[in-house]
Amino acid sequence: MTGRRMDAEEMWELFGGEGAYEAWSFGTDADGLAELVLTRRKTATSSAYPLYEAENEPLPKAGEYSVLLDSHENAVCVIRTTKVTVVPFDEVSPYHAWREGEGDLSLTYWREIHRAFFAEEMNSAGKEFDEKMKVVCEEFEKVFP
Repeated sequence: MTGRRMDAEEMWELFGGEGAYEAWSFGTDADGLAELVLTRRKTATSSAYPLYEAENEPLPKAGEYSVLLDSHENAVCVIRTTKVTVVPFDEVSPYHAWREGEGDLSLTYWREIHRAFFAEEMNSAGKEFDEKMKVVCEEFEKVFP
């Protein structure tokens, strides 16, 4: 990622955003995954639904904005959520796996990577991962820069 480093608030102001936004980075390989968003190869992400429940956090909603951060909390870009669905892990679609933009873009790759990621996340929260666990599938578009 090149250019002047800025924080989330500076990028939000430069974008001309009004109202609330979330600032966050991807849980693993924040820089590599942010780069995939910048190149528009990555237009989706997924997260463990039980963790939203455990922390009493609202799910993302279509129309919401986020400032994506790198591993050093520098702002990378602004994205807008376009669609959110909740499905069991074993029912995530090949299309969603492809939109996540990782590896060879296959559902097999997605399941391998996310099985390990979700198992670790759930374990850290004192919970168990299983193939029927609900997954929040979020689609987004890069809107700035």
